[in-house]
Amino acid sequence: MTDILINLENVLRRIAAAEAEAGRETGAVTLVAVSKTFDADEIRPVIEAGQRVFGENRVQEAQGKWPALKAEWPDLELHLIGPLQSNKAKEAVALFDVIETVDREKIAAELAKEMARQGKAPRLYVQVNTGLEEQKAGIDPREAVAFVERCRTVHGLAIEGLMAIPPADENPGPHFALLEKLAREAGVEKLSMGMSGDFEIAIAFGATSVRVGSAIFGGR
Repeated sequence: MTDILINLENVLRRIAAAEAEAGRETGAVTLVAVSKTFDADEIRPVIEAGQRVFGENRVQEAQGKWPALKAEWPDLELHLIGPLQSNKAKEAVALFDVIETVDREKIAAELAKEMARQGKAPRLYVQVNTGLEEQKAGIDPREAVAFVERCRTVHGLAIEGLMAIPPADENPGPHFALLEKLAREAGVEKLSMGMSGDFEIAIAFGATSVRVGSAIFGGR
C-alpha cells in the first residue's frame, strides 16, 4: 500500500511539472484515479491521502464498492469512463457524478429520461473515437460536433467536455490535437484525455483531466 501512495505522489508531481512545462496554471489538470478492478480496501488509503476524483469502467463493479465509500466521504467525485449500455443508464445516473462516455443517440435519450426521472444531473462528456477503431466505443470525429449539438437541442443535455482514448500503437499527439480542435468547434471547455503512458503529452495539448490507473495502483 505504501507503493501506491508513493505512486500517487509521483503522478501528482509529474502532472504539476507538465502543467508548468506547458505554461499552464498549477491545478489546471484534474487527476482521475482509475480504480477499476481494485476493491474498497485498496482504494481507501488513496482517499485518505487526499485524492477525491476516481474513475470506474463498469457500472456493476462500481455499485459494489462506491456507495459505501461515498457515504463515508461525501466529497468524492466518481467518473464513468467505460462504455455505457442503455439498460444501465438508471444505475449510472444514480451513482456517477460524471459520465464521460456518451457516444450515441440511444444513450443520450436514456440519460435524459433518467436524469429527469431521478432529478439528478451528472456532468456529461461525449466520447470521440479519434482513431476510428471498430472495437472501441466513441462517436466518429466527423460527427462529434453535430452530435454535441443534438445532445443539447434534441435531448436537453448539457455537454461539459469531450473524451478520447487514442489507438495504443499510434502517436497520441495528433489524436489529442484533434480532440482539442473538436472541443473548440463544439463550444465545450473540458478535455478528458491522457492515461498512464501519455498523460504528460495530453497536458501539453490542453487536457483538463487525465485518467491514470496503472501508474498509481500498479498492474491489474
